This record gives sequence, C-alpha cells and structure tokens, in this order.
Amino acid sequence: MTVRVGTMPYDTTQALLDGSVTFDGIPATVDTADIASDIFRRMVRGREFDAAELGLTVYLRSLEAGEAPFVAIPAFPARVFRHSCVFVNTASGISRPQDLAGKTVGEFGMYGQDAGIWIKGILSDDYGVTPDQCRWVIGGVDRPMPPFDFVPQVRPAGVHVEEAPPGRSLGAMLEAGEIDALVSSNAPQCVLDGSPAVARLFPDHEAVERDYFRRTGIFPIMHTVVLARSSVAQQPGLARTVYNGYLAAKNAGMERYRAGRRVYQVRTMLPWANALFERNTELFPDDWWPYGLAANRTTLDTFLRYHFEQGLSARRMTCEELFAPEFLDT
Repeated sequence: MTVRVGTMPYDTTQALLDGSVTFDGIPATVDTADIASDIFRRMVRGREFDAAELGLTVYLRSLEAGEAPFVAIPAFPARVFRHSCVFVNTASGISRPQDLAGKTVGEFGMYGQDAGIWIKGILSDDYGVTPDQCRWVIGGVDRPMPPFDFVPQVRPAGVHVEEAPPGRSLGAMLEAGEIDALVSSNAPQCVLDGSPAVARLFPDHEAVERDYFRRTGIFPIMHTVVLARSSVAQQPGLARTVYNGYLAAKNAGMERYRAGRRVYQVRTMLPWANALFERNTELFPDDWWPYGLAANRTTLDTFLRYHFEQGLSARRMTCEELFAPEFLDT
C-alpha cells in the first residue's frame, strides 16, 4: 500500500520531498502546496492523505468538536518566531505593543490561527494587551477571502470579531488605514513594496525574538503532523514509520546546515548566511528543531494555555491528549 503524505517544503521536510529520505521502505507519495492552509483543507475536508502537516489549532479544534478523525505524532516541521508578524498603519498612533488596545486588527483566515494565537498570547503575557481589548477583522491578506471553511470558526464571548467587507483584502485595508494593524504569517504586499503607510510593530524583531527565546526557551511551534485514524487502524506501525521519516528528514536538514558551515553555506547564496548560523549556534542547542514530547512540553503547554485563555477551547487540554499513546514517553 502506498502512503499518501501532505507537507510543506521546508528545510525540515526537503528530504521527504526529494526522496532522499523514505518511510522505512514503504512506498509513499509526498505532495505539497503553495500555502499550508491548502494542505490543511485537503486533509480535513477531503481526507486526501494518510498523514499530513496540520496547524496546531486546526487539530485542536477537531478534538474539541469530538470527531477525533486524526491522531498526532510529535513531529513539528514548522516553527516561527512571531513578533515579526504584526504590521501597523503608521498613522494609527501605534508605536508600542500597549497601543494596540482599542484598535482594529486584521487576522488572516480565521480568528485564532496559529500565528495569531502565539502573538496574542505573547502580547498578553509580556505587554498586558489582551484580545478583548481589540476589534478583530478576518479575511485574506492580499486578496479578498472569506474565513476558512474547513475548520470551526470560534467567536469567543467578549471579543469583537467580524469579517472583512466584500471585495476588500486586509493588506489593502491596512495601507488605507481602514484597520490599524494586521496579524499575518505572510508579509502583506504593501510591506514588501515599502509603502510608507505601513511598518512592523517590532522594527528590530530579531533582537526581540532572541530575547524572548533566552527568557522562555520557546521556539514557537506552528504545525504538527497528524495521521488519519482509519489509516492507523489499517496499518499497525504506520504512526511510528511516519514519525521516523519526518525525524530523519529534519535531521538531514540540520546536517546540511552543519556541513554548510565548513564552506560558508555557499549552497544558499544568501549573503552572510554562515554568520547567521554562527550566531544561532551561540543561542540554540545542537538540535534547533527537536521532535518528541519531552523536549517540547513547555512550548506545547504554553500554546494550550493560550488556546484556552483566548476562548478557543472549552478547557485547557494536556499534551497527553494530543499524541498517539506510543509517543508519550518520547
């Protein structure tokens, strides 16, 4: 039987996509997409994969709904620091995080997508700005788009959430001053174009994110990998096989950076990439992207706390509820 896998093209998954890492000899097709939400949609609505990358909140909402069609393994191919994902209109009067209180903020796709959950939690913990202090507008970043239709749209009590007007994108609304700020995992085109009307909330976000990591030890997890329960039932051992494949691909990606250090990362052609690698080795442990539950418990517990505090789950879930039982001791 061929295993169908859906995942995005990261340095942590490249070896799966180019075939240099396989799933313990099991034939597999590995598919990808332009944006992660397309993978999520195909898994949630069409059950197109036996195993797929899935946003943490998409997975949690499936558990919350009681359907539990998927079970996760503790592989985390996508991690991103999120202070960089907040953009502001320069005429909005927002010059520090606390200024977001009372403002209108756009969010891509749905209220409480992974990037949004992380930055809302950080803003609350570190700056005292809670989601109920803002008005939220949901839509597409650079093109009009309704909220995601493959996941429950949660509207927490006490939080004002509405959809963007028909025909309007959040990036255009930000540049025009129709919203004051935007939370987006992708930079809007107006930022890439250098519009003077928009800026990042944290201009020196790298320094802020490095300080955040020093203080917390958290490199925010965005996505995990899930398997269809029906596939697991049909193929005993499949969860471990998929985990081993993702783990090997991640390790191969890390080794490429280590090997590249000897030749100044010339395969990337990104200027000063080696200097960045050197700075990172001073801050991070040897494994930048650990898999398994034990090494990620603090990060996952923090996300689960944020998910509950932001009204996206009825109770605070535990790590043990998320993953297949065979991985609880990893």
